[in-house]
Amino acid sequence: MSNRTPADLAPKLLEGDRRALARAITLVESGRADHRAQAGELLEMVAQSGRQALRIGLSGTPGVGKSTFIEAFGLMLSAQGLKVAVLAVDPSSSRSGGSILGDKTRMERLSRDPNAFIRPSPSQTHLGGVARRTREAVSLCEAANFDVVLIETVGVGQSETLVAEMVDLFVLLMAPAGGDELQGVKRGIMEMADLILVNKADGDLKPAAMRTVADYAGALHLLRKRPQDPKGFPKALPVSALADEGLLKAWEEMTTLADWRRENGYLERRRAEQARHWFEAEVREGLLARLRNDPAIRAQMESLGATVAAGESAPSAAAAKMLDLLRN
Repeated sequence: MSNRTPADLAPKLLEGDRRALARAITLVESGRADHRAQAGELLEMVAQSGRQALRIGLSGTPGVGKSTFIEAFGLMLSAQGLKVAVLAVDPSSSRSGGSILGDKTRMERLSRDPNAFIRPSPSQTHLGGVARRTREAVSLCEAANFDVVLIETVGVGQSETLVAEMVDLFVLLMAPAGGDELQGVKRGIMEMADLILVNKADGDLKPAAMRTVADYAGALHLLRKRPQDPKGFPKALPVSALADEGLLKAWEEMTTLADWRRENGYLERRRAEQARHWFEAEVREGLLARLRNDPAIRAQMESLGATVAAGESAPSAAAAKMLDLLRN
């Protein structure tokens, strides 16, 4: 690991060295205590650069064409001279490998683009671990001077909420659908979305896609107005990743929204709130790690847990006793 020490990696990372970026992400993905300490040191070093990318969360149901969209969208951004990184938050990775692990081979053109960097999520046994590594990988990509970081969620539900806590814009990619499918979209995910992009708006599916856009636009208007949105947002738009149609329009809408939020202080405020959120998450994770890894504390947990299971103690009383022991 000598060639991955913070002092070695930081200068190369700040120069935009892709190999240094890959090694730095491998370092933050490691669960070893010494590597975690080095990762913290590296993140502190590169944070001083103050570089920021536009962080975009992207979610969508399986079969919606996320890989095709990411590749087409990434290539369009690259053609404009922008550097784009693609990361994933994948709670299923420890079981099945997740989709983006295959996406790196499916998105062949983007993976060969010198302005692009694609990184699958690490295999972890809990979603919080994946989210932490991804969040730290975002910081490293920003330090390496990437302009746009796309964070794809492969799971549904909790992973969307976690990604919303690390991005500036949240985009929902949907397929042409009927009214029944629209009813199945969770209200919470709709409320998080800044843009809904209906993919596959080409060929025979184009009429259905345009109807779906209208349906989503109507649904978005029924949601409560959010203070962080200018007039007209959130909105729904048609795109075709296959035909490269609507991608530029989608990018223009993303930058319009991001610029408005930046000018009105929402972007900076949101990032500050996110930083506090992840600080508290790190503290919680550290406390849980202590509970898991300290033999004496674990023995106390087992003992008190046995009294609760036997009905000899109430869960709340046993928890209070455990917290008292931790204080001492």
